[in-house]
Amino acid sequence: MALPFVDRSNSSLPVQFVMPSKWRSWLKEQNAARRGWLESTGVSGKAGDFAVLPGRDGKASGAVLVLSARPALWDFGALGTKLPAGTWKLGDTSPVSPTDAAVAIGLGTWRFERYKATKGKAGPKIAWPEGADKARATAMIESICLARDLITTPSSDMGPAELAAAAQELAKTHKARIKVIVGDDLLKQNFPMIHAVGRASTRAPRLIDLTWGKESDPKVTLVGKGVCFDTGGLDLKPAAGMLNMKKDMGGAATVMAVASMVMAAKLPVRLRLLVPAVENSVSGNAFRPLDVVPTRKGISVEIGNTDAEGRLILCDALHEGASEKPTMMVDCATLTGAARISLGTDLPALFCNNDALADGLVASGTEVDDPMWRMPLYRPYRRLLDSKVADINNVSPGGFGGAITAALYLQEFVPDAVPWAHFDMMAWNNSSRPGRPEGGEAQAARAIFATIEKRVKS
Repeated sequence: MALPFVDRSNSSLPVQFVMPSKWRSWLKEQNAARRGWLESTGVSGKAGDFAVLPGRDGKASGAVLVLSARPALWDFGALGTKLPAGTWKLGDTSPVSPTDAAVAIGLGTWRFERYKATKGKAGPKIAWPEGADKARATAMIESICLARDLITTPSSDMGPAELAAAAQELAKTHKARIKVIVGDDLLKQNFPMIHAVGRASTRAPRLIDLTWGKESDPKVTLVGKGVCFDTGGLDLKPAAGMLNMKKDMGGAATVMAVASMVMAAKLPVRLRLLVPAVENSVSGNAFRPLDVVPTRKGISVEIGNTDAEGRLILCDALHEGASEKPTMMVDCATLTGAARISLGTDLPALFCNNDALADGLVASGTEVDDPMWRMPLYRPYRRLLDSKVADINNVSPGGFGGAITAALYLQEFVPDAVPWAHFDMMAWNNSSRPGRPEGGEAQAARAIFATIEKRVKS
């Protein structure tokens, strides 16, 4: 996407920012014509109020935006779409940093128009906020928008091969190493679960494995669920449940966004990105309920439900990722409806086996306005995954605590000594808000990146 930013220009029109508590005093400083205009347009000083200010010649002479009582970066997210055509310059964005304000503006201009014959109108041009780190803001915007594009693309054009191609392009951009294990080679290289879930599709399953950075640097491993479409398998989803399953690779897109930010920032880490990419389809060779399938770890899994496939492909990738004993490992997945029922669509559920890592992630989420909520890895519920014929079942009976038991299943494949965090997320904005248009979303990506950055720089 083309960023809306330009270098400063003397002809730029000013955008002023006013706190709600300062609105009355600011309004008194305006001339009578401007006060009348604001009153007639219904701008009264509420957070989010916006108006273009007229000049004596009838043309725009500036604009004003009322910030929240506790300003955050998303306050600036609508400027790229609310401002009319022209070139604009921002006033003082504090307490929000100029870089964060730029990120919010850039993310707010994202639109998915790949299939539209008529594109949206060109938006305004905005001078880079004074003091903004242009390179950092650009990398963050482009990384998040990459994830949004991948998630929002229909599955007809975003299968396992296309997801792998996007990862290969990312590797090329940052001079990373990448290998992709495809189809029956997954069996030869001992990734039986990824193969079992993806084998029913005409589009072969694969494991994407990207590495970057010096071997001597701290190892950071990212794992993402790449189910490019989920029919539910033989435990077929109803139509409503299948409708938006193109976003079931949202975890993969999210960790790709994090990897992109890490590499662009040249953080001193040895990064590994693992994405099992499959399509969970129905055919004569689909895996079945009550099948018993081996895993890379060597334990057997009884398939209680073929629609709980995300944890199946993740378990092979997590076991492989943990084998290198990284200093931290994070997986992201659109894993359970139970997490959405518990926390809603905006708040990813965080499960973590390491308090220091969990505290760091939560703190980063608060600092960068990319929130999450920690939920328990409640070990007594592990009994709900017991199987009479295999080492473990992939689902628990009754569905109670479904997000917890899914996380406990994944924990079976991660040694306690490896600091590990699991995000169960929506990866989608159901409606548009400033900076967050409707469509795919890389939830928690900025928080994960901030945590990695702080850990390696501390």
